[in-house]
Amino acid sequence: MKTPLIDNLQYAKFSPRIFEQMRNGGVDAVHVTIAYHENFREMVLNLEQWNRWFEMHPDLIFKGTTAACVRDAQKTGRTAIFFGFQNPSPIEDDIGLVEICHQLGIRFMQLTYNNQSLLATGCYEDYDAGLTRMGRQVVTEMNRVGIVVDMSHSGERSTKDAIAHSTRPIAITHANPAWWHNALRNKSDAVLTALTESGGMLGFSVYPHHLAAGPACTLASFCQMIEKASRRYGARNLGIGTDLCQDQPDSIVEWMRVGRWSKVIDYGEGTASDSGFPEMPDWFSDNRDFGNIRLGLEGTSLSADDIDGIMGGNWLRFYESSFGPQK
Repeated sequence: MKTPLIDNLQYAKFSPRIFEQMRNGGVDAVHVTIAYHENFREMVLNLEQWNRWFEMHPDLIFKGTTAACVRDAQKTGRTAIFFGFQNPSPIEDDIGLVEICHQLGIRFMQLTYNNQSLLATGCYEDYDAGLTRMGRQVVTEMNRVGIVVDMSHSGERSTKDAIAHSTRPIAITHANPAWWHNALRNKSDAVLTALTESGGMLGFSVYPHHLAAGPACTLASFCQMIEKASRRYGARNLGIGTDLCQDQPDSIVEWMRVGRWSKVIDYGEGTASDSGFPEMPDWFSDNRDFGNIRLGLEGTSLSADDIDGIMGGNWLRFYESSFGPQK
């Protein structure tokens, strides 16, 4: 069977139109964000919405829980949807909810979303204290049940702590190297070296704040960055995590960045004059554009096997070893 196409992070305003675009783009699996600052009950409401979509559009999408679901998606011409959190808020202060969330189908959880959490420090804090006592125990529990530790929005020390403490490889599902574009959300060479040497995965983001030159970033620049990262870290540990926020209203940025913790708007990666979603680069606007990335990579020195891995094969291998109970 051919290598799958996997996007390991999207937070689009999902709809039947986007599900159709997934199919038109040949996307076999997508990791979707179902919680930012939601508590457990609010997260369950989001699961209810997805259950309705699965019921209404069984010819397009279905719930993914294991790596085998990706192969099932390929066989049936559908897209497997895997769930993840961009914040640990749904587990509240209850470590027992980690296993419950796995039972509900959650397969990824960030330990922080920009801010300090009960578990670790976010990348926008002035001081990074690393994993907390609860954070170390939650990582151990995530390892046990099969939820991937995601450090995409975490600080440097916290990310290194998570890599060191986790007994299973972790992921940075959507970020780029800081040596290409020095954004707070992008990751240092030291972090990416530790991540990939431990078997962890990096998903390259096309979100403009993470791109060199922002919306003006060229496909050639993006693919040359992937080529350089492959030479530096090994193509086997690299994939795509677009961070596609298609069709989301600008108002959702406030929820993502502010949640309930502040009375004032945190502009985060934007500015007061640019507080909504940035314009996407012209070579990637929705799920039908993954072919552009593949064509761009084919213009580099990467081998066909390397490209297949980056476009989805590496994530599939990672799924195979990450989603079940620890052996």
